[in-house]
Amino acid sequence: MASVAEQLASNVNFGVFAKATELKKRIWFTLFALVVYRAGTFITLPGIDPQVMADIMQSQSGGVLGMFDVFAGGALSRMSIFALNIMPYISAAIIMQIMGAVNPALEQLKKEGPSGRIKMNQYTRYLTVGICALQALGIASGLEGANSSTGAPAVLNPGLFFKFTTVITLVGGTVFLVWLGEQMSERGIGQGVSLIIFAGIIAGLPGALAQTLELGRTGALSPWVIVSLFVGAIGVITLIIFVEVAQRRVIVQYPKRQQGNKMFGGDNSHMPLKINTAGVIPPIFASSLLLMPLTVAGLQGAGTPVDDDAGILATIGALLGRGQPLYLLIYSALIAFFAFFYTALVFNPSDTADNLKKQGGFIPGIRPGKNTAEYLDYVLTRLTVVGSLYLVLICLIPEFLISRLSVPFYFGGTSLLIVVNVTLNTMQQVQAHLLAHQYEGLIKKSKLRGRRG
Repeated sequence: MASVAEQLASNVNFGVFAKATELKKRIWFTLFALVVYRAGTFITLPGIDPQVMADIMQSQSGGVLGMFDVFAGGALSRMSIFALNIMPYISAAIIMQIMGAVNPALEQLKKEGPSGRIKMNQYTRYLTVGICALQALGIASGLEGANSSTGAPAVLNPGLFFKFTTVITLVGGTVFLVWLGEQMSERGIGQGVSLIIFAGIIAGLPGALAQTLELGRTGALSPWVIVSLFVGAIGVITLIIFVEVAQRRVIVQYPKRQQGNKMFGGDNSHMPLKINTAGVIPPIFASSLLLMPLTVAGLQGAGTPVDDDAGILATIGALLGRGQPLYLLIYSALIAFFAFFYTALVFNPSDTADNLKKQGGFIPGIRPGKNTAEYLDYVLTRLTVVGSLYLVLICLIPEFLISRLSVPFYFGGTSLLIVVNVTLNTMQQVQAHLLAHQYEGLIKKSKLRGRRG
């Protein structure tokens, strides 16, 4: 079977893709959904002065607001209906996973199969609305106190009605993106939520390239620095691909058993354990935790110096500014924490050891049961240490580039990490659809030959 799969994989070509009608429909649907998302990022919130907002975001482009504007595809700088993007949903999903690990009722719900997942998804959506409403209210309050460099207010008519419409619009925008992402996952190709973030990052890439070349033309960056940036980006991409596809293969053996006059089993297999089991979740969730106070602080402090009258949020914004030691320390600690935490959520050594024992499998040299669970936990912990250090290193690269060289955030490791991961996962799904199409063709041919015979 493995040789057949390898032969089919080697024969995947454009001709096979042209015949895969179902795959083409999924790709066209995904592209249409992404176009709808990009169109929504240009619809400004009611009551906002776009020119003043652009001036404010220009002054904050090197800070945390600029970083989150990358993930939002420019929606935050334009303060569009998708300004919060999909981040509240990601936060809600991980919070539900955390609650599932500590709440017996939710943990039992997760084990109920499809019906349990449907209920968990409903709870996640409800929590998304709550988180989004709180963040939208904070942004609305921050916008009312935001002024441009000339003193012009960002909000034309501040007040209770503006807060109400802003909260409703931002919540509605995020809920729509959640629905759109689910439709992309079900009817399109790839993981919808990840593709939305991917599209936001890619949309700003041409502008970032142009900005970098303009810095070189004006002499702000030397040609050697620009060349080094592109070479460094290629090196980071290579590192990400290497680590993301790397595996620690744990050998698993299955004993032989006799049924009648035939012997079954006795096969050797392996259990693949990734170095970075958590994927892009740790940096995204660490960023989302820093979003609320820093966004409001940046908006309230826009256009005015930070002093004692600026309030607690402005002080927090100054201490946690881009490149500041406290910001780097907290960001790195959050990434490392969520790397371990999310890995513990998605891979349970005890459950894996029990399943192996029920199936009759065992790891050579390790007794089944508790000893197997301890061994898997030991291996996974060492892998996660390397994976967390890798994530911290990748995510700190943009902080150095922005604070020291003033280059666009798009050349940073976090954005490249997301882009490379989403691209790899999407290509794997495309290849899976092509292989399934080839298998279907072989089955149809064999049936026709059987009927002729």
